[in-house]
Amino acid sequence: MNYENLFFLLSFSILFQSYFSYKSIDYNNTKIDKKQKLEVLILNKTSMKGQLVSKNEKTMILETKDGQKAVPVEQIYAVKVRNFSFLKSAGLTFGTFVGALLVSIGILVLSIL
Repeated sequence: MNYENLFFLLSFSILFQSYFSYKSIDYNNTKIDKKQKLEVLILNKTSMKGQLVSKNEKTMILETKDGQKAVPVEQIYAVKVRNFSFLKSAGLTFGTFVGALLVSIGILVLSIL
């Protein structure tokens, strides 16, 4: 593997990292926003990710990859909203750079021996 391939591989891994985290919010303060992505934790230990379509006193409707799903409010354990995490993105980028540097130094040392 040459250095160009290593560089492109590391570049793609940095570009396609997920720099998002989920923050818990109150169900009653949840606003309908088409761009906002939610994760709904259900009492039976499952979760559902999607965009909030509508909500009322009895149900919350999410647009997921599989279509619209209705979740009864009494089965909702927690609601989390997706946020961009600057610290996570900076840490992953820096960590990937340091890892690539260490691999390059190791290859260089092994090629000298």
